[in-house]
Amino acid sequence: MSNYTPLSELGEFGLIKRLNEKIELTQPSTIKGIGDDAAILEPGEKQIVVTSDMLLEGVHFDLTFCPLKHLGYKAVAVNVSDIAAMYAKPTQITVNIALGAKYTVEAVEELYEGMRLACENYGVDLVGGDTTSSRTGLVISITAIGEVAKGNAVLRSGAKENDLICVTGDLGAAYLGLQILEREKQAFMADPEMQPQLEDRQYIVGRQLRPEARMDVIHDMKERDIKPTSMIDVSDGLASELFHICAQSGVGATIYKDNLPVDEQTLEAAMEFKLDPITCILNGGEDYELLFTVPISDYDKVKNHPDISIIGKITDKSEGINLANKHGQSFPLQAQGWQHF
Repeated sequence: MSNYTPLSELGEFGLIKRLNEKIELTQPSTIKGIGDDAAILEPGEKQIVVTSDMLLEGVHFDLTFCPLKHLGYKAVAVNVSDIAAMYAKPTQITVNIALGAKYTVEAVEELYEGMRLACENYGVDLVGGDTTSSRTGLVISITAIGEVAKGNAVLRSGAKENDLICVTGDLGAAYLGLQILEREKQAFMADPEMQPQLEDRQYIVGRQLRPEARMDVIHDMKERDIKPTSMIDVSDGLASELFHICAQSGVGATIYKDNLPVDEQTLEAAMEFKLDPITCILNGGEDYELLFTVPISDYDKVKNHPDISIIGKITDKSEGINLANKHGQSFPLQAQGWQHF
């Protein structure tokens, strides 16, 4: 006898009631959460920022190697990352999921446990959503809501000539983590007795399976009085995101190859897969770091920050978008990030 509960046993309302039992509301702006026709939020004199993201089984994640708890966490983190990129504070999320018949109640609880952990970590309230059946696999759609003081939101369009281009953390890790997971999956399908070889690759695999939104850096920037002129989160690859900032701001950019931050594990994995690490850093995507620009007058505030690298500068639009090496040669940058269609 299986110890797992089919979804049909609880029904939609029973499932919602069971999942809701573990959800605690902590935001002062949440007046009413799950359980009515709509949530009620009252943020006061602030501006509201809203973002939505959808994750589809077989397109954005593979359950062969992605634990449901990690997936739940990641689904929340990628939305919080968009709120962070607006220099805002995430406050609430709504979660929509479509489930196939193969899922048990316990599997859904595992998914929601990951979401609950992320909500706890980022100080976000889960205030509603929808559950429905799916014939094609698991679909997760999350809307995140955040708040920011009037006039304080950072857009993609504020970069000015001579601004410094900065990025948080390190890049390319999530892409190489995915290469490792795909390789181990192929090996497992060829020989199900085989144990995956992930011991010395935990950092990059973790960057793929359970990324973090960089709210820590946002809080830190606010404390240090660093207000970016433009910002975007790195979901589709550094080059692609830089193109967005330059297009919206009407500027050019030069980034320096030697200043691009990369972890040792990422470099080792790139060599193993015979991939150019710079290509992985520029186009890998899914790092969920923050790419932003600050006025050159903020140089002293960012230069020694342990989580921020200065990777280049904003130039006049006529100069285009370039990658420069230490010999002073520069080459036009190509954006070959994730293509959705």
